[in-house]
Amino acid sequence: MDYETRIADHDHEALRLWLRLLTCSKLIEGEVRRALHGEFECTLPRFDLLAQLYREEGGLSMGDLSKRLMVTGGNVTGIADQLERDGMLVRNAAPLDRRQVQIQLTPKGRREFARMARAHEGWIAGLLGGICEADRRRLYDLLGALKTSVAAQVR
Repeated sequence: MDYETRIADHDHEALRLWLRLLTCSKLIEGEVRRALHGEFECTLPRFDLLAQLYREEGGLSMGDLSKRLMVTGGNVTGIADQLERDGMLVRNAAPLDRRQVQIQLTPKGRREFARMARAHEGWIAGLLGGICEADRRRLYDLLGALKTSVAAQVR
């Protein structure tokens, strides 16, 4: 049973749309979680942390990672501890403030994440491959308009 099966014909169209979006998101996320674990023995939070560090070659502070991932510092610390033990990242004193710790991927971490990212892209392309390119572009544009509208309302 998914989120969308909970709706009734008389429910507001906006609610039905929201539950369809949520269902699609959860289905894709569940498959990505399963594939990451099956192929790389990696969790989605670990993958997300690696992705943030991969984009920032100079590294990020724990606080920046926490903000970007929208999780507590404790969550980031736990994942970073595991990745450091696995040789995927290093912690260094920040160049401008030695009290602050900068986290950076090691060469091994960059290689491993690049492999995961290629596989991830393939999984997403496969999951979205059931709709034609024109529909994917239209959906992308429509979701962009929704994002803009919602962002304007929550500010």
